[in-house]
Amino acid sequence: MIEWATYVLEDMNKQLERIERSLNLLSDEQIWSKPKDSMNSVGNLCLHLAGNEYQNLVSAIGGKPFIRERTREFTADGGLTRQELIDLLRNTRSRSTEVLTALTNEDLTREVVIRFGHEDWNRMHRSAVSAEEAQDIRVVSRLLIQVSTHYGYHAGQIVVLAKLLQDTDEHISGQYH
Repeated sequence: MIEWATYVLEDMNKQLERIERSLNLLSDEQIWSKPKDSMNSVGNLCLHLAGNEYQNLVSAIGGKPFIRERTREFTADGGLTRQELIDLLRNTRSRSTEVLTALTNEDLTREVVIRFGHEDWNRMHRSAVSAEEAQDIRVVSRLLIQVSTHYGYHAGQIVVLAKLLQDTDEHISGQYH
């Protein structure tokens, strides 16, 4: 595996460990509760991370079929248990690992197409486009940075939500602070 992909994967795996520690502190009910109606639940954020990682790493970079219901990631209010969410995140990571371990240095400069569901694109960008236009093109190296940063951002949200929902002295991040 190329060095850059190793670093990305190592960081994302640390974030996944933090998410799992957070999930293991919470009941299934807490996982799907929202502190405010305008916020996402821990469960929503887990669905979103799995969807984003699959869309960008497995589908766009890895060339696997595009499968994602982005809107559902934010509208779901249950249906998956803690263990099912952990399994979803781990399975997605396993598939991403296959893609990242196969990358070459030449792949880092390759352009890939990121596909979107037509309705999701229109909601995100607030502009109507045809189904064929609901896509973005990125260079692999830039996409790796964006996906890992996005993952870390939401992992941090999950850690904070877990601490708000279940008061604990545990250092979920594995760091003293």
